[in-house]
Amino acid sequence: MLAKKTSKNQITLPKAVVGKFPDVEYFDVTAEKGRIVLLPVTIGKADAVRAKLADLGITAQDVADAVKWARKK
Repeated sequence: MLAKKTSKNQITLPKAVVGKFPDVEYFDVTAEKGRIVLLPVTIGKADAVRAKLADLGITAQDVADAVKWARKK
């Protein structure tokens, strides 16, 4: 099977390949021995939350401070 790289460095994976990974949305991409290797990755909910916090610029210290504040009586 062939996959052509576009001018924007995008590749469409063949349907026959993608069909073998029906529940996978993300792939870890590495280069090994002159090959491009895609490994299916399942992102857990905790990872999604961490990514969202990072996108918002919220640090671990911000979360700790918020928990401390919420627990005050």
